[in-house]
Amino acid sequence: MSINHIVTPLDSAILDSKNQYVFYHKMVDFALKELIVAVQQQNICNKIEVELFKQYSDLLLYSIEAMRIKYMYDDEDNMKVDLTDSGFPNYLEFRYLFNDLELRDEYLGKLTPVETLKADFLDTLMRKKQPVSKSKLFQAASIVYYTSVNKQFIFNRFVQGKIVTAPKESGVNFLISWSFYDVAHNRPFICFMHFNYEGKEVNDYKHEIYNVLKTVADRDMSLDTMAYAIDRKLPKVQPKQIKRIDLGPLHNVFAKDEHKVTHTILESIGKKEIPLESYAISLRVNQVTSKNEFKEGGFFSKQTLQKWDHVFKQKYVLAPHRIIQLLYNKTPEVMDNLAKAPIEVARLKLKE
Repeated sequence: MSINHIVTPLDSAILDSKNQYVFYHKMVDFALKELIVAVQQQNICNKIEVELFKQYSDLLLYSIEAMRIKYMYDDEDNMKVDLTDSGFPNYLEFRYLFNDLELRDEYLGKLTPVETLKADFLDTLMRKKQPVSKSKLFQAASIVYYTSVNKQFIFNRFVQGKIVTAPKESGVNFLISWSFYDVAHNRPFICFMHFNYEGKEVNDYKHEIYNVLKTVADRDMSLDTMAYAIDRKLPKVQPKQIKRIDLGPLHNVFAKDEHKVTHTILESIGKKEIPLESYAISLRVNQVTSKNEFKEGGFFSKQTLQKWDHVFKQKYVLAPHRIIQLLYNKTPEVMDNLAKAPIEVARLKLKE
């Protein structure tokens, strides 16, 4: 099946051919790299946040590349892409990677030895003058997968960043970051918290901080609710600003959601007004800042808490020039509600 014959059900797409895998992975890889550059150039994040944003994005790219290797020649299982509100792989695909690598030694013991497989390839190609069978290619891909993919770099449902010194201009002492893959949306989110610490050494309290973030800040929710929960559960921490970045949806030929941007792109692809590889990325940045403090509790159990300002919400759309023109013509109401004019990124060019 060629990439021009992709048929997808309403809620998820099963990639079941080599061409589809190549097409999908090239698109996601290209779009995420364009997003990283745009976040830096457009000052959506400060310098240290951009570095952390890139690290989390690299984990995501690494995981998606691992999926490409895992499924490329697999006739029994197919990778699923979430279509309803994402464009990214279904969250379970990340769990499958993690579970596979937990058992890597067991799987490697069952695979054909590399030298035996090499000799078989050479005999088939050089002596028999025949193409290598798909089952043999799958064995080779499996060897690459289990020997080269590192479980440590798989994007898990929750990824904890370290506590670092905050930039001087931020007016606070520390910055911590974390990322999560929201199961409901099947999309990655990246979060930053600028905070002060009342104790002597913040690293003495880091496990408490990590535990609270993993417990109360591991899903998409109202940002002020998240901020209040973190503040209340960490009496030694004074959070001053929390920023959450929602990566997606990725609007492309695979998507089947209710977004006007998606519908516009799909309709125009169907009419052959734009190429099959056309895409756009929605980016949502929510930020909440402490205006002042108040004390709560009795004489022996008073706790200083933050009074949070209204959540500042910004929406961005990133797309190639032709898609931006299309969106201005067909969805002007979407463009009017963005934090700034659509951000131009490079178009993806696929060889015929």
